[in-house]
Amino acid sequence: MKLNNKAQALVEYILIIALISIIAISLVKIFGGYLKDSITKTSCNVAGLEYVAGKKPGQGSCKDEKLDELFDEDEEIPDHEKDKDLEDE
Repeated sequence: MKLNNKAQALVEYILIIALISIIAISLVKIFGGYLKDSITKTSCNVAGLEYVAGKKPGQGSCKDEKLDELFDEDEEIPDHEKDKDLEDE
C-alpha cells in the first residue's frame, strides 16, 4: 500500500514539473523577442552605445557612431591610402 502512494506522489511531481516546463517554454517563445530587446538595451547602456530598435521584436541592436564612421562602407579609400596600407604589411 505504501509503495503505491509513493509511486502516485512521484507521478504527480513529474506531471507538475512537466506542466511548469511547458508553461515556461511557451512564455519564452511568446516573449523571447521582447526579452532579447530588453537585454540588448541594458547592454547598450552599459557599453555607452545607442540602442536602435529593429523592425520586429528581438531585432534591436547597439549603434556606435565612432565605429560607423571608421567602417563606413559607402566611403571609398583613396588610391594613395591603399598603397600605404600595402607598404605597411
